[in-house]
Amino acid sequence: MNNLHVTGVDVVIVAIAVLWVGSRITRVVPILGKYSIPIAVTGGLLCSIIVAAVSSLGGPKITFEMTIRDTLLMIFFTTIGVSAKFSRLAAGGKALGVMVVCAGVFLVVQDFTGVLLASSFGAHPGYGLFAGSVSLAGGHGTAIAWGQEAEAAGLPNADLAGIAFATFGLVAGGIIGGPVSEWLIKRNGLAPDSAIEEASNLEEAEESEVYSLESALGVMLVLAVCLSLGEVINRWLFSNDIKLPGFLTAMMVGILVTNLADRSGKPLPAGYFDKVGEISLQLFLAMSLMSMDLSSLADSFGTIFLVLMIQIVVITLFAVLVIFRVMGRDYDAAVIVGGFCGLGMGATPVAIANMNAVTRKYGPSFKAFLVIPLVGAFFIDLLNALVIKFFIGLPFLQHAPLPGG
Repeated sequence: MNNLHVTGVDVVIVAIAVLWVGSRITRVVPILGKYSIPIAVTGGLLCSIIVAAVSSLGGPKITFEMTIRDTLLMIFFTTIGVSAKFSRLAAGGKALGVMVVCAGVFLVVQDFTGVLLASSFGAHPGYGLFAGSVSLAGGHGTAIAWGQEAEAAGLPNADLAGIAFATFGLVAGGIIGGPVSEWLIKRNGLAPDSAIEEASNLEEAEESEVYSLESALGVMLVLAVCLSLGEVINRWLFSNDIKLPGFLTAMMVGILVTNLADRSGKPLPAGYFDKVGEISLQLFLAMSLMSMDLSSLADSFGTIFLVLMIQIVVITLFAVLVIFRVMGRDYDAAVIVGGFCGLGMGATPVAIANMNAVTRKYGPSFKAFLVIPLVGAFFIDLLNALVIKFFIGLPFLQHAPLPGG
């Protein structure tokens, strides 16, 4: 038996098992909990290592169907939209603008670092973009898309390099975000605003008291309507040559629905949606990490590891010295730093997982959960495309000799 393809509900079962194992390991290994490493990262990485070991020892090559994972991502971003009240958006307007500017600056720094490393290794500087924002801030989708463009331009295996960096960047983003936030919180003696924490606890208490089958069905109905309308809007946009990711339109519908409900005097129970979003996020991350094909990346692991270590140092310094300071040096800023590390090295879900791990331990941060998802969903891909095009247009990259040329 050469291949074993896990599909349907079996993928969900494995993902739940991965989360349970990750939770147990975190309890047994205190340092994981101490530094707020998400359980999906712990369990998912262990699963991918086992899958690679099975294949390398002559067993079947195990792959996973990811259709359910993509649906979970849609649900997660819909819950983010439902939690985005216009009142909170207005309160975070300035912080959001500052964060967008900082993200743009960091993408330039990340790509400059990647190009410099590629040149130092004697490789074409174009590969440095795949060791930078193409794969790290951009993720697998951006790496594959730009990899195809690069191969057509004469850079062989650019897509494979991009996938490799995106894969290990996803893990790195989930590992470093929590510890950096923890260090800032403890070093500066930070704590969440007491009024916000009390309001959050009161909201949760009120919602737990009125929980019923009717309220659960209402939450499911709202999510289903947002997903359906988001899909309709997305198809219409595609037909008019406007291409947006499906999760973005679902989130936009969620924002509209929750604010219309507020205007009508019947606000949606945000706490319920937060719980659904957390479950969806954890399962999404578990599926993403347990399905990593580590065996195909083994040959280039040494170079990837060295480059990632340098990029980790770069993003950590930028997050601590720039992001933390410009965002206010308070508890919210420390949580945002953890999210930023996940966003810059992995993806938006990794950023949210980092922040979840920290806020479960220390208390809520509405500002962080407003700013980071919006930057990740609306701005990072646009900024990244502009920065990548800027680097491609630089003379030293345009005139660099192609491999084999």
